[in-house]
Amino acid sequence: MAEIKPLVTMKKTFFYNFFPSKAEEEACEANKTPWVATRELIEIRDIYPAPKIDLENPWQIKKKIIHDEVVLGKLVVPFFETFEYILRYWKLDETKSLVNGYGICVNVWDITPENDPKKYEGGSVCFRKLYNDDYSLSLHGIVQ
Repeated sequence: MAEIKPLVTMKKTFFYNFFPSKAEEEACEANKTPWVATRELIEIRDIYPAPKIDLENPWQIKKKIIHDEVVLGKLVVPFFETFEYILRYWKLDETKSLVNGYGICVNVWDITPENDPKKYEGGSVCFRKLYNDDYSLSLHGIVQ
C-alpha cells in the first residue's frame, strides 16, 4: 500500500503596516499627503495543522445554489472560507494575483446527483475578489 503524503500548505494572511518609516513620514510631509496604512499578503506557517481532508467526503466547502446566485451568475465564497480552505493550497503568486483583482480560472466539480460528478475546467469557471473582500465563483455556463 502506497504511503499517502499530506498536502503541504502555507496559510495566507495580511500584514498590516500601521506605522510609517521615517522616510515614509518625510515623504508624506513633503507631498502634504496623509499617511495611509498599507497591507501586504504574506505566507506564514500555521501553528495548527491544515484541515484534514476526508477521502470519503473531500469537499470542505459545500453550498446549495440559490435562485439569486443563478440569476447573478456568481456564487459568493466568504473571506474566511476562501483563506482557510482554498488559498492555503495555492501558490503565493496566484493568491496575490487574485487579491489584487485578477480573475483566476479554476477547476470545479458539480457533485449533484443529476450530473453524476461533472468537472468544469479550461476557463469556464473564474474566481474573483469582490469589493468587500469576499470572493465569487462565476457560474456562467454551469447553471442556466
